[in-house]
Amino acid sequence: MSADPENKIPPKAQRIKIHQPDAGKADRFNPSNSIYVRSVEGYWTTLRRRMGWVAMLFFLLLPWLPWGDRQAVWFNLSEQKFHIFGLTIWPQDLTLLAVVFMIAAFALFFVTTYLGRVWCGYTCPQTVWTFIFIWVEEKLEGARNKRIKLDQSPWDFNKIWRKTAKHLIWLVIAWVTSMTFVSYFVPTAELYREFFTLNASGGVYFWVCFFTLATYGNAGWMREIMCVHMCPYARFQSAMFDRNTYIVGYDAKRGETRGPRSRKADPKEMGLGDCIDCDLCVQVCPTGIDIRNGLQYECINCGACIDACDQTMDRMGYAKGLISYTTENKLDGKQEKVMRPKLVGYGVVLTTMILVLIYAISAVSPLRIDVIRDRNQLYRENIDGFIENTFTLKILNKTELPHEYRLSVAGLSDYQWIGPETVTIAGGEVYTLPISIAVDPYYLKRPITDIEIIVKSDSGDQPIEVSQESRFFSR
Repeated sequence: MSADPENKIPPKAQRIKIHQPDAGKADRFNPSNSIYVRSVEGYWTTLRRRMGWVAMLFFLLLPWLPWGDRQAVWFNLSEQKFHIFGLTIWPQDLTLLAVVFMIAAFALFFVTTYLGRVWCGYTCPQTVWTFIFIWVEEKLEGARNKRIKLDQSPWDFNKIWRKTAKHLIWLVIAWVTSMTFVSYFVPTAELYREFFTLNASGGVYFWVCFFTLATYGNAGWMREIMCVHMCPYARFQSAMFDRNTYIVGYDAKRGETRGPRSRKADPKEMGLGDCIDCDLCVQVCPTGIDIRNGLQYECINCGACIDACDQTMDRMGYAKGLISYTTENKLDGKQEKVMRPKLVGYGVVLTTMILVLIYAISAVSPLRIDVIRDRNQLYRENIDGFIENTFTLKILNKTELPHEYRLSVAGLSDYQWIGPETVTIAGGEVYTLPISIAVDPYYLKRPITDIEIIVKSDSGDQPIEVSQESRFFSR
């Protein structure tokens, strides 16, 4: 805060946003202080709401989307299978998830470098659910001033029923959120049926209760505490910011010196800037900051203060944009640079990782084979004088349909396959098959021969063939 008395924010800027006996001197970083967020309408608020509803509906409806005889997205932990529409990810394919996490990380880095903390302001679950809970609060307890007055009033029937209804609705929303989250891991229809008939496992009841209380606590009670005190993103975002990153910024050159005035008054004659010091930008901020103090790590780039300020500018007949999405260079009157090395670097890495993921998904085989040699005996000579090696084949059918597979070996001449050469494996089954391969020593020119065990299937839409290298020992 500037030391110039003309630029100091009057105590009312703090008094109106924090409910404390001596609110003007209250520490806004104190988690025990309450921030009463004022509702606001405008372009960015509408955009944030629509994006929040889309994200929430996507989250709520996705587990109900069927895909064949199962739901489209199902993380089956008991069988160690992740079903994502037509793709089934097995433990052997978990490198795909690592690539997905890397893409998410670099996408966050790229967007943050370019647009600041828009993830926090528009799509973060903490933000989306917090605004939903605030909306419920406004419907039951009234606008901001009424909520402050209600909290200061004694406990009478009016206060009790409004507070009780609010918290009950919060708990219902938290419970629906929790059930939806758990339904990504437990089949949705089964989860609801067994939950209400009290036939679900203890683990299901535990996690439903846990996530219900977590959602209720985070969105209902903690709110900005998560963003200001607990979220690690707020701490390391500065590593991605530069002077060309788009932020919510206040144009101090235009706004200062602040001060109230009538609509008809000429601010230039009064020696004032465009900021009328109405403090609406503070009242609508979900983290309780004053954007006029400059860039702060608590700002989540939600744009609420922009809408509030634009409304004030409209009423006063001034140009909009006193608070806007801008860059530090633009605020300082310098040239903006969109394409800069850090942004280009993040973009190149992000694009590369997306291409790697596409290739990895396209290269996922619907069949996998592991060849395990007999560790007790490298080879033996059977009664026919042939050299015999023993193997255990583990064949995984990654598809959801049964397939018939034919087995063979490459790299050996005139061999004998001892064991089934054709097997039928159900969808998702790991089939264990012990086999032996015997060869006339006349055809073995070396002590160790490199071979390949081949598994083929002509059933289904397209032929499948995989192989696994191994070795045949003769002495």
